[in-house]
Amino acid sequence: MSKPGTLVELWPEQPSDDPSASHPCDTGFLGLVERALTDYLNRRRTEAALVDENFAVAVDELTRFVLSGGKRIRPTFAWWGWRGAGGDPRGADTEAVVMAVSALELIQACALVHDDLMDASAVRRGSPTVHVSFAERHRTANWAGTSERFGQASAVLLGDLALAWADDMLRESGLGAGQLQRAFEPWRAMRTEMLAGQYLDVLTQAHADESAEAALRVDRLKTAAYTVERPLHLGAVLAGAGDGLVQGLRQFGVDIGLAFQLRDDLLGVFGDPAVTGKPAGDDLREGKRTLLASLGLRHAEEQDRPADAALLRSAIGRPDLDEPAVDEIRALLVDLGAVAAVEARIDQLRDQALATLAATPVAEPAASELARLAVAATRRNH
Repeated sequence: MSKPGTLVELWPEQPSDDPSASHPCDTGFLGLVERALTDYLNRRRTEAALVDENFAVAVDELTRFVLSGGKRIRPTFAWWGWRGAGGDPRGADTEAVVMAVSALELIQACALVHDDLMDASAVRRGSPTVHVSFAERHRTANWAGTSERFGQASAVLLGDLALAWADDMLRESGLGAGQLQRAFEPWRAMRTEMLAGQYLDVLTQAHADESAEAALRVDRLKTAAYTVERPLHLGAVLAGAGDGLVQGLRQFGVDIGLAFQLRDDLLGVFGDPAVTGKPAGDDLREGKRTLLASLGLRHAEEQDRPADAALLRSAIGRPDLDEPAVDEIRALLVDLGAVAAVEARIDQLRDQALATLAATPVAEPAASELARLAVAATRRNH
């Protein structure tokens, strides 16, 4: 990121002295994240070129992936965790906090690059996934060996690089020694939980586990923890929050993170590819053991519809599932009541989260913004 003082240069006007009032850093936060990521990745690209120009070209692909899209949900929740615990954007550490929470996007890049490889996904955000892109590069250049294997290896290494650079970006953010020490607990836990969730996702598919409990366990670790709960935790401790505030924010984060994943599960089957950036029905083709699928099977059994249960099971993990077959499964999930049940669970989780937020001493304007984000992250068309 740029040298300290650039936030003042961006907003030379003096914002309100009221810490509960919105600050230009709040309204312009996404722009700050983009600038932090761009500056950091450009600097690392320069270092990569000194190692080897071929490596630098590979780094360009990671940079493209990180900067080409995404809602920056994790840095956003971390920022509002910091603000909610009394973080003051007029303070001297604001630049460092922005850079530290922006590092969460590199953890996200690691997760997505590896997730796409494990799921054999061809498209992400409307563009070829990293392993597909490198396989095509190999194929076009007519290099030795198999294109698919080269693409897979490249994706593994670039995902690892993103995770390593996330740690570097946090350490080099400019945070004080005390802040870095406090950040260690959520950062350490978040990385482990994310990888545990990834493994349990693969294991659940391998076991063909149809239980709702298994689906929610994966959602809790793979999505809720590192998407909302731990970013809020990270931001709060950077501002020196006490245990009560941290626990309230974490519980809010668990419920909203689960609701967010359940909404994503619905979009994975019913979403518009132009909006989601992935083909509709990919979760079915990849064999994802989601709560939606679990409830569909449970309802089929409870309603004594064995033929429908068999149809749904046959679709989960079938890579050649075409659009008419996806349409048939969509209609079946609606008819079985699984979609309505997931919608009800989303509403319940959101309401629980908002009740927790209301009972937690979160400073303004973060309390209002977190309530807004809770609705935005779980609404039907986002």
